[in-house]
Amino acid sequence: MPESHNSSQNHLLAALPPAEFARLEGQLQRVPMPLGQILYRPGEQLHHAFFPTTAIVSLHHVLASGASAESAGVGNEGMVGISLFMGGDTVPSSAVVQSSGHGYRLESSLLKHEFDRGGLLQNLLLRYTQALMTQTAQTAVCNRHHSIEQQLCRWLLLTLDRVGQRELVMTQELVASMLGVRREGITAAAGSLQLAGVISYRRGHISVLHRAGLESRVCECYGVVKKQFARLLCGVRYRQEATVD
Repeated sequence: MPESHNSSQNHLLAALPPAEFARLEGQLQRVPMPLGQILYRPGEQLHHAFFPTTAIVSLHHVLASGASAESAGVGNEGMVGISLFMGGDTVPSSAVVQSSGHGYRLESSLLKHEFDRGGLLQNLLLRYTQALMTQTAQTAVCNRHHSIEQQLCRWLLLTLDRVGQRELVMTQELVASMLGVRREGITAAAGSLQLAGVISYRRGHISVLHRAGLESRVCECYGVVKKQFARLLCGVRYRQEATVD
């Protein structure tokens, strides 16, 4: 069946009451977000905010040596482009699509104008920013103190939460780049999970066979991030639930 698209698939947009959403609805542009697309580059002026629906975007840092790592991921729970309303129009990192899909984009001037009006959108975006900061900080701690297998479990669980399916299309090279580790480390960690019957891996595809197995092996970082998002964005279903028949 063809993939359906609706702005309410993004939790922040779905949270807006009809009156506030109506001011944005005509300006939101649905866009494809193919794997590897670069939405922002370091130091570039930001012209749009992006609200993913079925895609996942990685906020990615690349060092002069070529080494790289993800600081946070953004899926249907959030938006890409918080610098637009936080007082800066450029970022030191890249925003790269790590899982293909679709999303909605909004011109930066429109987002700033609506944010400056106050109201629920401003409140939601500030709460989301705090949750994103928690994810970024917890990622840094996790990458420093936890095993590659625990990091992989965290990353897989966060990805599952965003895509809502157990079949993930991604290579070990991509995962290694996201976590900032050697590919051999991902190969060993994925092999251990596969041997335990938790995942099935073939080139370019990871199938999660036993989510509970991931949850039993993951470090506390996954739970910390999930609880913070739930606490700060507990009202993100407002308009979506209000329109259900």
